[in-house]
Amino acid sequence: MKYIPFEAGQYYHIYNKGNNEGTIFYEEINYKYFIKLLKKYLTPILEIYSYCLLPNHFHLVVKFKDFNDLPEAIKGGKTKLHQALSNLFNAYSKSINKRYSRSGSLFQEHLKRNIITDSQYLINLILYVNTNSSHHKISNFENYQYASYQTLISKNDTFLSRKKVIDLFATKDNFIYAHQQKNFKIEILNNIELE
Repeated sequence: MKYIPFEAGQYYHIYNKGNNEGTIFYEEINYKYFIKLLKKYLTPILEIYSYCLLPNHFHLVVKFKDFNDLPEAIKGGKTKLHQALSNLFNAYSKSINKRYSRSGSLFQEHLKRNIITDSQYLINLILYVNTNSSHHKISNFENYQYASYQTLISKNDTFLSRKKVIDLFATKDNFIYAHQQKNFKIEILNNIELE
């Protein structure tokens, strides 16, 4: 399968799962470390709209910064846009392999990505990602601490693009209501592989 290259200014759904359906998050410290790496490696090059981390897979909804807002190394051609993602997943994989005395690939071979082409697709994907723990019967999404929903409705400081996400739903109350109704149109998302 040929992968679409990442482009500045573009929205993406980025996701992957554990190699052979295996676990990628074993305990709370793993989730927290992954979120720390998201902030460290990705916020210089993109905005994070939503995420969900589950024991054997994850979802990210992101928008790469416009070319003029990217770090000089990328604008000058010294570093590729995907390098920060590669650094994140390599750092995380090495830490898990060391901590749990394992070897080999933690993730499936290729990071999966879908380009997000319109606002309805983006809104439906945000709803899907934020409610994913309920979809997989792991936890009620309203209480799940390894997804972006709670942070997006809070007033706490965040590295997420909270205002832009809420603005897609017009108001915070509408954002909450749409999630409580799990009011996404799966047919809009059916043309993509979600897991």
